[in-house]
Amino acid sequence: MSRVGREPIHIPDGVKVTIDSKLVKVNGKLGELQRELPTGITVALEEKLLRVGRKDDSRNQKALHGLSRSLLANMVTGVASGFKKELEIIGVGYRCEKRGKALQLSVGFSHKVIFIPPEGIEIEVKDTTKFSVNGINNEIVGDIAAKIRAVRPPEPYKGKGIKYVGEYIRRKAGKSTIK
Repeated sequence: MSRVGREPIHIPDGVKVTIDSKLVKVNGKLGELQRELPTGITVALEEKLLRVGRKDDSRNQKALHGLSRSLLANMVTGVASGFKKELEIIGVGYRCEKRGKALQLSVGFSHKVIFIPPEGIEIEVKDTTKFSVNGINNEIVGDIAAKIRAVRPPEPYKGKGIKYVGEYIRRKAGKSTIK
């Protein structure tokens, strides 16, 4: 049995889970998420626990079992407390600021890059070089953070660019002169 899939999902107070055959809806204080389960995956609700099962032990079903359990756990966590990805900008003259809902980046191009987040995602600017992407859907939060990072990924010589907080950038040695 899948090690991830066999773990039950604890449902915190204030979160309501409804199951309609293959559709699972999760409501919480931050919003609502829903997901359709793959064929062969079952979900059972027992008081404050959610258990995920599968129909057989085929390789595909084992993979879907753990995946489905992780996705459902992320849904429960998302509507209860939300997800956050923190990013920082490194470089002289590189900065960010919030313009309405949009994020405006000055990262060494001849123009400013304006990034408008989709519905349900909020960008919070802490100071001119640090900001975070917040939302209830872990997949979308991670995707948006990756798209913003891709505007100017950190380069290996000086480390200039947009990086995740705590991300390690492998540095290369610059050119050496011949003596």
